[in-house]
Amino acid sequence: MAPYEPEQDTNEADELSAGRRKAARYVVPLAVAGVAAATIGLVPALATSGDPDLKDITAQELIEKIAASDTEQLSGTVKISTDLGLPSFGGSGLAGGFGPGAGGGGGEGGGEGGKGSAADPSAKLMELASGTHTLRVAADGPDKQKLSVLDDAAEYSLIHNGDDVWAYDSASNEAYHSKEAGKQEGRKGEKELGKELPATPKEFAEQALKAADKSRTSVKVDGSAQVAGRDAYRLVLKPKESGSTVGQITIAVDAKTGTPLKFTLSPAGGGSAVVDAGFTKVDFGKPSASTFDFKPPKGTKVTEESDAAKGKGGEHGEGFSGVEGGGLNVIGDGWTSIAELKTPGGQGLPTSGSGADSGDVPPEAEKFLNSLGDQVKGDFGSGTVFKTRLINALITDDGKVYVGAVTKDALVKAANAAH
Repeated sequence: MAPYEPEQDTNEADELSAGRRKAARYVVPLAVAGVAAATIGLVPALATSGDPDLKDITAQELIEKIAASDTEQLSGTVKISTDLGLPSFGGSGLAGGFGPGAGGGGGEGGGEGGKGSAADPSAKLMELASGTHTLRVAADGPDKQKLSVLDDAAEYSLIHNGDDVWAYDSASNEAYHSKEAGKQEGRKGEKELGKELPATPKEFAEQALKAADKSRTSVKVDGSAQVAGRDAYRLVLKPKESGSTVGQITIAVDAKTGTPLKFTLSPAGGGSAVVDAGFTKVDFGKPSASTFDFKPPKGTKVTEESDAAKGKGGEHGEGFSGVEGGGLNVIGDGWTSIAELKTPGGQGLPTSGSGADSGDVPPEAEKFLNSLGDQVKGDFGSGTVFKTRLINALITDDGKVYVGAVTKDALVKAANAAH
C-alpha cells in the first residue's frame, strides 16, 4: 500500500447516539465492594501474515465503505480478550443487579433457587467483559443470527430465528425463550440486548464511529493488514482532547466487503490493549438454515421471558438508578462522557462503626476497601476513585457514582460541576 494517508476527520456528530447512552449501563457494573469494571475494550496489535498491497483510500472513503457494507450473511469464529486488570467476572455474579433484568439470578444455579434462568442473556453475556472467550457467530439477514460462547466443557448459545429468541446453557441444561421480546412493553429483548452489548468487531466499530466527531477525533488510514485470511485496511481513531483514558482504536476493515474484521482499543496509559475482538475465521457465504434451528434437549428447564419478568420486580431490581427521573444522566459527550448514577439506597461505600452505630462492615474490611482506591475531596465532598486500565469510577460518600473512560481528575471535575 502507498504511504500512510494524511490525518482526516469524520463529520461532526450532533449528539451521542441513543445506543451509546443505553450501552453506558453495561459499561458500569460494580462489585458489591465498590470496584468499577466493564469495558468497550480491545486487544493486542493486529495479527498479520504480511501486509497486503492495497490501493490507496482516504479515511472518509473507508468510513463510507463501512457504512455502505451490506454484509448480511456470514459465519465464523471470533476471539475476544478483555484485560482490565481485574478478576474474571465469569460465574461471579458481579454484574448481577446492574444490567437489564437485574436480580434475575442468571448464572450458576439461577434457575432453581433464584428468580430467573441460568440461560438469561442479561447476566450471561456480561461474562464477556473479562477474560478470553471464543465465540462462533452466524448471520443470515436481519431475522436469523446465532452467537455461541464456547467454554472448555460447555457452550452457551443465543439464537434469533424469526419471531423466536432462544438462549441455551449446556452447563445447567437450561433454556430461556422470548417471543419477539423487543416488542414487549417495558422490556428489552435479547435482540436489542445484542446491540447494546457489543460482541462482534462490526458492533464495536459502529459504536466507536458514532462517538467520533470532527473536533475531538483524529481519523486516518494507517496501512494494511491480513486478518482471518482476508486483506484489510487499518483505520485508526485517536481522541484529540485530554481527559480520556482511550489511547487509540484500530479497526481492521475488510478491503472487499467493508466489514470490520477486528477492533483494537489501546489505553492512553500504554501497555497491551485492553480487549481484543477479532475474527480468526470468517466465511461470507450463506450459513445452513439448520444453523438457526433450536429445540430444547429432553429434560431442559425452559424459562419464558414473561415468567422471568414476574419474579424480577422491574427491570433494574435493586441496582443503580439514574439521578434524573430514573434515567441515566450522561455528562458531556464523545470520548470524555461520564455516566452519573446513584448507588442502591443512595449510600456511599460501606463503613465501620462502634456502639449502637456498628456500621456496615468491620474496620478491617473498611480499611481494605479504602486501599483499593484513591481518596479524593472537592466541592462535592469526599469520595473514592476506583481505577481499571480503562474505566474509572468515583463513588462519593453521599452515594453518587461518576464513571467513564476518563481520568481521575475528569471524574472529580464532573462531580464538582454537578454539586
